[in-house]
Amino acid sequence: MPQQVKRTLLGTIGRFVVRARWMVIIFGVIAFIASAVVGAGSTQKLSLSRWEVPGSESYRAGQALERQFGSGSPNLALLVTVKSGTIDSPENREAGLALTRELASEEVVQEASSYWSRRETQTLRSEDRTQALILAHLKGTVTEARTALGELSPEFTRENNLFKVAVGGQDEIFRQAAGLAREDFVRAEMIILPGVFLLLLLVYRRFRATALTIGVGLFAMVSTLAGLGGVVSFTEVSTFALNLTLVMGLGLGIDYSLFMIARFREELASGKDALHSAVRTVETAGRTVIFSGITVAASCAVLFVFPFPFLQSFAYTGVLVVLSGIIGSVLILPAFFAVLGSRLARRTGKRTSGQSGLHTGWWYRSAKTIMRRPVIYGGAALLILVLLGSPILNLQFGLPDHRVLPAHATSRIVEDQKIAGFRAEETDAIQVLAPEIKDPAGALNDISAYAAQLSKVPGIIQVDSLAGSFSQGQLITPPNETHARFAGANGGTFLSVIPYGTSINADAPKLVNEIRSADAPFDVIVGGYPADLTDFRKELLERLPVALALVLVITFIILFFMSGSILLPIKATLLNFLSLTIMFGTLVWVFQEGHLSGLLHFTPAGSIEPSIPILMFCIAYGLSMDYEVFILSRIKEEYDRTGDLTESVARGIQKSGSLVTTAAAILAFTFAAYATGEVVFLKMLGIGMTLAVLVDATLIRSVLVPAFMKLAGRANWWAPPILRRFYERYGISEGGGAQ
Repeated sequence: MPQQVKRTLLGTIGRFVVRARWMVIIFGVIAFIASAVVGAGSTQKLSLSRWEVPGSESYRAGQALERQFGSGSPNLALLVTVKSGTIDSPENREAGLALTRELASEEVVQEASSYWSRRETQTLRSEDRTQALILAHLKGTVTEARTALGELSPEFTRENNLFKVAVGGQDEIFRQAAGLAREDFVRAEMIILPGVFLLLLLVYRRFRATALTIGVGLFAMVSTLAGLGGVVSFTEVSTFALNLTLVMGLGLGIDYSLFMIARFREELASGKDALHSAVRTVETAGRTVIFSGITVAASCAVLFVFPFPFLQSFAYTGVLVVLSGIIGSVLILPAFFAVLGSRLARRTGKRTSGQSGLHTGWWYRSAKTIMRRPVIYGGAALLILVLLGSPILNLQFGLPDHRVLPAHATSRIVEDQKIAGFRAEETDAIQVLAPEIKDPAGALNDISAYAAQLSKVPGIIQVDSLAGSFSQGQLITPPNETHARFAGANGGTFLSVIPYGTSINADAPKLVNEIRSADAPFDVIVGGYPADLTDFRKELLERLPVALALVLVITFIILFFMSGSILLPIKATLLNFLSLTIMFGTLVWVFQEGHLSGLLHFTPAGSIEPSIPILMFCIAYGLSMDYEVFILSRIKEEYDRTGDLTESVARGIQKSGSLVTTAAAILAFTFAAYATGEVVFLKMLGIGMTLAVLVDATLIRSVLVPAFMKLAGRANWWAPPILRRFYERYGISEGGGAQ
């Protein structure tokens, strides 16, 4: 074997894997089984998350509310609908009070109150007086609270001769969303695995190659779940990470295996034996897989910029998926190459030269056709992309609500009925705390004046305080025993600012900011669910530029190491952003504006919750660069060999085009399975990512890449002398080593 290959690190690794192939295979099987066992246990340790920002004003308010006042924002609501008369009839009133006491007696309930226990306050009854609310705050972390809800919800969902009770509230909404997401996970798995197996069988026409590829995907999945089991020992990991583990673990494992097996077959076809072909595959395609994996992992790792366990969970998942996929495809898969040899080869009946077919393949011919008229073909593709992405101009970021659930979900029904029948939205009350007041009773005049002032803020129906309840600047309920809860045992007070349902649903951040900007006679901090969401969105959008900058810098560096060019990383970045406008345009057109909502069975919210698109951006950007790396590596290999720009592009695309398209089609299929889910977040992920992957692999890679490279000419490979020397020493390409 040529000496140049022997001096490469990956060549050394490849030879070790080949020599110790049975040991590597046994290790891989043991690791797979162990990971499956550990990973199965890890799923029980994953957590549920609230829309909170640790350290923010709303977070501190929530901590103080629980610590000082033994209270908190209501996270459980019982909607009581009477069957006859009104909620004020004596028998209904007694039954309502009894139900309130029953709920309050539950061990996990920190406090509970209702329309009846709070002296028939207007904010807890419907306009027609046939419905009333019982509100409670559950103790513990979000996972503990929602676990308790899993038992309380069916217990308090009841009906008798007097009334019907349904369970709602924000924690119940997102508990049900998490449960449906788990069901979507199982349903998607049942669709994805057999579907992918059939697709791969059509591509390979070899059962063994298909089984190995699926095996690497499953290895990436279970290894990631096992890794998350270690992560949960020091931080929270969201249950939604399960869904990303399935789609990315299987998708990337299959992607990497496709490229490795294709290169192995290419080496076999050139006349090498199985052992030499396996080593050469590790050194060439393995190198590209590693660097493309670094690209995807880096894009996912950018999510660590956001200080939210929900998004950071996906960062851990993305990094672990890539690492597991690389181990499975670059280390374990070649051991099977060495054992199976020609049984993985194409069913061609003869051996051919490694360059055979490069001048006659469809991808070669299409690339040549595009490069003959790059302006026309490139311009047409750009026009299509711009038109498809144009809805992004109407993008509106909003806050998540009950419409993330399907219309039949019980907590969604409760929220719909509250919006239709209640003027107020007390479950979304804004809590204003003055924790430093030493003697609240001695500050009643200031509290009264401040409560009256807040009650005049547009969109506020009522303010409850130690000094009584106020509406439109007037005292409507003098202080009584129900207002005593607003004083802390060791000082401090808080006010509950209750919005109209229409106001909080229209623009919660505006209302929160108006409360925060109001003059106060003492130091206050503002919390409550609307403030949590407001701070979450604010922090998210403030950190977005940093995340974007990191993605751009990291991927630029990686592509420079791949190509030795300054222009090609810039081109890749621009084309990726163009590709992603299609994804965001689709999100706006479908999920914000509601087109296809009947077909897809969801209710449009008129805005997009920002964390999911940010997650999708990082994943899609990484995958786009993943395909860029695979195509560029083959073009660079041909260019280094021949020095002919046009031929190197056509031949490189011929070698990689069908693989990239196949990999994209399979990955799109795995994402598309989530479009059948019931949670809107997962529908967004499924549809947006499916379209992004397909557009990237077709219009971007098949049309714009050859058109751009033809127009740029020799400038494609230009770099300043100092960077050129740096690249010549440290750069990488799939064609490294002897041929």
